[in-house]
Amino acid sequence: MKVTAINISVFDLPSNTALFDLEEVPYGRRTRWQSRGQGRAGSEIHVLHVLTDEGIEGICTVGDARYQTMRREELEQLRIMAVGQNPLDRERLDDKLRFAARSMFSRPGWHGAFDNCLWDIAGQAANLPVYALIGRARPRCKAYYNFPSGSLESAIEGADRALEMGFTVLKDHWSDTPETNITWSRAMREHVGPDIELLHDAAGSPYTYDEALHVGRVLEELDYGWFEEAISDRDLQGLQRLCAELTIPVMALETLMHDYELSAAWTLAGATDLIRANARHGTTAAIKLDHLAEARRTTIEFNGPGGLFGLVHAHLVCALKNTTYYEYFPGGSRDELGREIGLINPPLPSEGHIAPPDGPGWGAEWDRAYFAKKRVAEW
Repeated sequence: MKVTAINISVFDLPSNTALFDLEEVPYGRRTRWQSRGQGRAGSEIHVLHVLTDEGIEGICTVGDARYQTMRREELEQLRIMAVGQNPLDRERLDDKLRFAARSMFSRPGWHGAFDNCLWDIAGQAANLPVYALIGRARPRCKAYYNFPSGSLESAIEGADRALEMGFTVLKDHWSDTPETNITWSRAMREHVGPDIELLHDAAGSPYTYDEALHVGRVLEELDYGWFEEAISDRDLQGLQRLCAELTIPVMALETLMHDYELSAAWTLAGATDLIRANARHGTTAAIKLDHLAEARRTTIEFNGPGGLFGLVHAHLVCALKNTTYYEYFPGGSRDELGREIGLINPPLPSEGHIAPPDGPGWGAEWDRAYFAKKRVAEW
């Protein structure tokens, strides 16, 4: 089998990321930069098509809810390096394109959508869903629900909605001072009881090392499951100290996970307990990190939703043994958005679990006429 063509379909959709300004505001005894919304801009979404001489077409979104476009120069380089190659040579092509990133001045993982298209092709060629091609670890996987975190009242309302829907794992995005975040964490634990799993994501809270250590101690007392983005991913020494001091698992790398080699280096250096990953940077690289996680007796945790409006991650969390959850954002901004371009079967949790479709490859089902109608350009 040979790759015969690589094309991009372009769509205009509302951006998932709001425009903002930053204002310096008080934060305890110091100041911090606080985001002030400036509305939402229109956004392009690119869908990559990889065609073969056997009539099999691999399809995947570029990025997911972020990094949704590929530069024209990258597409041209991809065509030069991949057209005429065997799409089943995923390891070889991943190595080739990863090596090319330096000379292209592209971000690591720029070719992730292409790699995901190759997995789609492999699944179709074998008439297997990707999760079965990799080796299914479970028929479905727990999903965690990201509840609103702007106030304790909205958080509790969101948590109650999640519990009514059957979720048993909830994650906050507290972004106030350490003491306020601790107060709200205590209140949430008291509200949901001891049997619901709670996770703390501090991405919006600029904790110092000492503040993170203090918060982490309280999270241990409250039996939280993990402490995400406790301090900057780039603070290698601080993360090493934090991981050594705390018993709650510290999860870093969300801002570095596009770089497989950096993620591996931080993990081996003991600068994260859990490996954050996203297969928008390529399923092949994600599986390599999964093997590293298993060797380190830890887990790889995918941040949502992943390519194809969640379908890619729905497969991976069921294919890989040493992962724990699927990340779900309510409101349809990341998964059901796929319907806007003709995706018939975006993955949605049921009773707090996610399961991938059984069709070959990623199992995406498309309304091709609607897809073509919504497309604004082809490259």
